[in-house]
Amino acid sequence: MCPLELLFGRARIAALETGEKMIRPLCAAFAVVLLCSFAVAQQPAITRLDGEQIEPAQIDATVTQLMQAAHVTGAGIAIFHDRKIAYLHAYGMRDTEKDLPLTTDSVMTSASLSKAAFATLVMRLVEERVLDLDKPIYEYLPKPLPEYPLYADLKGDDRYKKLTLRMLLSHTSGFPNWRAFEDDRKLKIHFEPGSRYAYSGEGIELAQLVVETVTGKSLTELMDEEIYRPLGMTRTSMVWESRFEDDFANGYDEYGRSLGPEKRTSPAAAGSMQTTLRDYATFLSGLLRSKPLGIRTTGTIFNRQIAIHSAHQFPSLNEATSTANDAIGLSYGLGWGLYFSPYGKAFFKEGHDEGWRHLALCFREHGDGILIMTNSSNGEGIFKPLIDSLLGPTSFPFDWEQYTPYNLLPPLPKLKEHKKASLTADQLNRVTGRYALSADIVLTVTVEDGHLFIRENDEPKQEYLPESPTDFYSAASTDECSFKPAAGGPAQVLVLHLDDGKDLELKRLP
Repeated sequence: MCPLELLFGRARIAALETGEKMIRPLCAAFAVVLLCSFAVAQQPAITRLDGEQIEPAQIDATVTQLMQAAHVTGAGIAIFHDRKIAYLHAYGMRDTEKDLPLTTDSVMTSASLSKAAFATLVMRLVEERVLDLDKPIYEYLPKPLPEYPLYADLKGDDRYKKLTLRMLLSHTSGFPNWRAFEDDRKLKIHFEPGSRYAYSGEGIELAQLVVETVTGKSLTELMDEEIYRPLGMTRTSMVWESRFEDDFANGYDEYGRSLGPEKRTSPAAAGSMQTTLRDYATFLSGLLRSKPLGIRTTGTIFNRQIAIHSAHQFPSLNEATSTANDAIGLSYGLGWGLYFSPYGKAFFKEGHDEGWRHLALCFREHGDGILIMTNSSNGEGIFKPLIDSLLGPTSFPFDWEQYTPYNLLPPLPKLKEHKKASLTADQLNRVTGRYALSADIVLTVTVEDGHLFIRENDEPKQEYLPESPTDFYSAASTDECSFKPAAGGPAQVLVLHLDDGKDLELKRLP
């Protein structure tokens, strides 16, 4: 995944931060391969929430038709009944160029589904009395929070001393989703901690700092010890592992262009988890059976922590309110969204990254639910029709999530045409270096064999092609950037040109 995609309109829920939907029907048609097996054909009918029966053949037909209509590259569907996996099937492709089908064991980037799994880890540590949800987090740290480089911006605002793990997991910290979206790129507390809901990846990553500090272990090791191995999630990790090479999915953008896999090398609680349809379905089935936590601790996860009255989930700090979801009691627990459905208490978590769109929705009292995992930026366009068809009426807050059905989205804009220029080695070398957007986001520009690459932090590098000595465009997306050179010397500023017409400047690091 390229760094500009990660920052603007793509990863870290950037498209949602602008309040705009990026999922639209794909213009060029491509084949969607349906994997049908004898075992699936012999599966018994699935009982929907409303008691109606739906045959596997009906599920296959529904999923296939919606994927074709919405131009979704690949999708995995798990349906739960009586707290067990009642249906598990993958459709479409994991690699269109190599004509490789998606499987139930294809490794995919889980995006923000990671947050819910991380919250379960935190609750395991609470259950083991290693952590306390209501102890101020600064008391866990060996030095004041502002003395950590990533949190130096909080110096002078003592409200950070009020932050607890309960607040961080329920998204009531007062942080923005990501500091990169602040005008000055600095981390701020925007409201009294605990007073309102505002989704924040920053809060989850602060919780990761606390967990790793207290345990003295990396998040990768902890998740494996406390969650993955106890549940039998054999193809899941917080980082990319070589054993995934045999079966992994590429992510695909709205135009059907491959973005490749996300081969993260460091764990991020907010979104780095690599998993499969089978493994995450196993995780959800476990939660429905109060595993790997005890019954009481599982209940704590799904207890309402804060009522939600925002008009939409994103932009997260938007103060516009609405009563539209008061009837269903929309709220947040610890790592999960909550509401009252016609079938009792429901919990949900979404995942949104460029090339990856996922949704988990479960109903605690009956042990039913659904998991949808897609390797396509068009994936959210099929969520509502899929859920309505496969589960029945659920009262899920689709409008609050801004999940627009594929057939109601405007057509994709025509791709801009670029003309590649030829640059000398000296011209390319003048723009190489490291450029910082904020304390935690650094883009590294390198030249290899006459090709220019940009990489964010430890993400995979992405090639950019030159249009001029200072202007470049992505070889795999709509992203563009420019460099501002010093007189006769190396570039000092990297300018990111965003889809909304705005520019962001990153300064060269020494």
